[in-house]
Amino acid sequence: MGVGVAFVVHPELRFSPSKRPAEQMLAEAGLLAEAIGLEIAHAEIISLSKLRAGSFFGKGVTTRLGELASDYDDPVVIINTALSPVQQRNLEMSIAAKVIDRTQLILEIFGARAQTHAGRLQVELAALSFQRSRLVRSWTHLERQRGGGGFLGGPGERQIELDRRMLMRRVTQIKLELKEVVRTRTLQRRNRVRGETPTIALIGYTNAGKSTLFNHLTGAGVLSKDMLFATLDPTMREVTLPSGRRAILADTVGFISQLPIELIEAFKSTLEEVVHADLLLHVHDAASLFVSDDADDVAAVLNDLGLDESRQQQCVMHIFNKSDLLTDDDQRLWLGKKYAKGVFTSATAGTGIDNLLQAIDGFLAQDSVQAIIEIKPEDGAARAWIYAHAHVRDSRYDDGGCETLTISISRADHARFHARWPHLGQS
Repeated sequence: MGVGVAFVVHPELRFSPSKRPAEQMLAEAGLLAEAIGLEIAHAEIISLSKLRAGSFFGKGVTTRLGELASDYDDPVVIINTALSPVQQRNLEMSIAAKVIDRTQLILEIFGARAQTHAGRLQVELAALSFQRSRLVRSWTHLERQRGGGGFLGGPGERQIELDRRMLMRRVTQIKLELKEVVRTRTLQRRNRVRGETPTIALIGYTNAGKSTLFNHLTGAGVLSKDMLFATLDPTMREVTLPSGRRAILADTVGFISQLPIELIEAFKSTLEEVVHADLLLHVHDAASLFVSDDADDVAAVLNDLGLDESRQQQCVMHIFNKSDLLTDDDQRLWLGKKYAKGVFTSATAGTGIDNLLQAIDGFLAQDSVQAIIEIKPEDGAARAWIYAHAHVRDSRYDDGGCETLTISISRADHARFHARWPHLGQS
């Protein structure tokens, strides 16, 4: 969309108020607009007693917005809700300016952020899914009503059908390409499972500091800015925990309230890393006044992905990031009580990282068993396997060169070792 001027309007329905404060929703919409380089020239909350089916707002509101827009060259009017195609068209005619809704705004951001081939395909699929119901808007000038009689449509109707066919062909092609992406990621995931490498996924409301935390834990150079949806494409890196255990850490796209369903559907292949992860690190902006609301929205998206409340309780660990900005002790106490066993960190200041790594290690060790294994000099393959798959806590040699290992190992790997080398002493 490029650099331009934007008006941001958040409609608040008196009979159905937003779960979040209207002021916060307006501020968030402004941040979304700024994330694609738009300059906010005007922002306001408009309280509505009822909706107009054809134009959403009444004539008084649209006239006033039109007068404001007339003072600028090509402003974009952002309505922070979902508009129907008819409402959007009528608002553009009444205001005499480009009008987009919240869904289109988020699609614009995702389109600007996608860097990988898979990411661009997913954004295009989401955009096409959104456009499919709105093709009629582009062809109103072709005067469909002047078409032939009976079953023959006018030129606009024929053009709409042609466009629809072209769109559906492209959707089919993208879905085929994404199937290959899914196949590749599934193979990679199976290799990790086969190697018993646990996967940890960072999740959280957008701008909670996930990418900065990811960089601190892995040393990666992922883009991290104070900006909504600064990163979009998933990044995976290996991290070594204090016990010596290795894990794969995945940075995922940030969540947001009212995330368009088209994006959830299109990004399911990416978000499968979340569904299949052994541990989810839910990163909160601890200093946010809306941390609880943000957490509820993240939980709702996880539920949409198939992770119910029971599963979330089992695999989610809460990380209170930006804790260096916490000035209210009551907020810290409240967070500690609401989200049990949470860890306070500051990815920017580098505090709490050691505690976080220890907590992750402890979580993954829940499935571990302690064992003592005696390995003779000729059992070199078994020794190499143990050092690759277990955490060796102690090693002692006797005079004959026999090594006694005290190890911590997952139950699955312990069973594999016992099946492969049943003659070796284990306890």
